[in-house]
Amino acid sequence: MDTVGKTVYELELGEKASFSKTISESDVYLFAGITGDLNPMHVNREYVAKTFFKKPIAHGPLITGLVAPVLGMKLPGLGTVLVELQTRYLAPVYFGDTVSVKIELVAKDEKKNRANFDCQWVNQAGKVIADGKAIVSPPVRKK
Repeated sequence: MDTVGKTVYELELGEKASFSKTISESDVYLFAGITGDLNPMHVNREYVAKTFFKKPIAHGPLITGLVAPVLGMKLPGLGTVLVELQTRYLAPVYFGDTVSVKIELVAKDEKKNRANFDCQWVNQAGKVIADGKAIVSPPVRKK
């Protein structure tokens, strides 16, 4: 494994990377415990059965967080720092859904050491469940 990901100078517009994960009930309960978000929409089957969703849904930020291994481990990679993330949620994620996060480099600013990515979260059926944009500070190699 490289010790440092791609620098802003090494990144090429149009580069893509992705990561997939199946969301388990345990993932949702662990996230609820870590964040303190025990909203019954996520953890109470009886409550959510009476709502539009009918069954528990994953927390939006849990799904958004799946972009971290793409940016931090793949593109740009190790040493990357997330500066900004904008997300629009379009569909729910249920226990057992497999979410794939896809990113594409759309702009970079070498002077400010910033890289801009379009992000898309898709479920196993190919339905877009969220989209957004990320701005990162790629790693800098010591000279």
